[in-house]
Amino acid sequence: MVEISRRILSKENTFLATRATRDVFQAVKKIDKRVQYNEAGRIIFIPNSEQKGQISIVTAGTSDIPVAEEARITAEVMGSRVISIFDVGVAGIHRLLDKRDILEKSRVIVVIAGMDGALPSVVGGLVGKPIIAVPTSVGYGANFSGVAPLLTMLNACASNVVVVNIDNGFGAGYTAHLINIQT
Repeated sequence: MVEISRRILSKENTFLATRATRDVFQAVKKIDKRVQYNEAGRIIFIPNSEQKGQISIVTAGTSDIPVAEEARITAEVMGSRVISIFDVGVAGIHRLLDKRDILEKSRVIVVIAGMDGALPSVVGGLVGKPIIAVPTSVGYGANFSGVAPLLTMLNACASNVVVVNIDNGFGAGYTAHLINIQT
């Protein structure tokens, strides 16, 4: 990892490494002092000050924040402006409804949920924006390591919902950025 990082940093001004440990971060930091580490998202990166458009990242619960942070950092490093909205799941739908104006201003919304995975369909019904649904492997009940919310999201009745794989914050953030810069 350190050698790969060294090669990238010698040629590029941007940097992103996902699923990284603090030990790997400390080693990479010795190569380039600009790198930062997001503990929750387990991601090493160099921040990007140029941010365009608006992406919202929404989590059902606080246990979904690590995946949300991976998505957020990915989109920001690529050049998108991101607003995070945490803990607005269907069990407390009033918290989501209070944020509807933010969602309406976003070009694309990443919705992250475990447990029953219902939140992306709800958000998709509230706003006419592309929704990228991310099932997580955490949550109460029988979520079967993310398979239960994955199946729920794949069966969403809202036609503006697409789904990435379980815990794929990177893929969601990357795709959200691509949509954000197209509109």
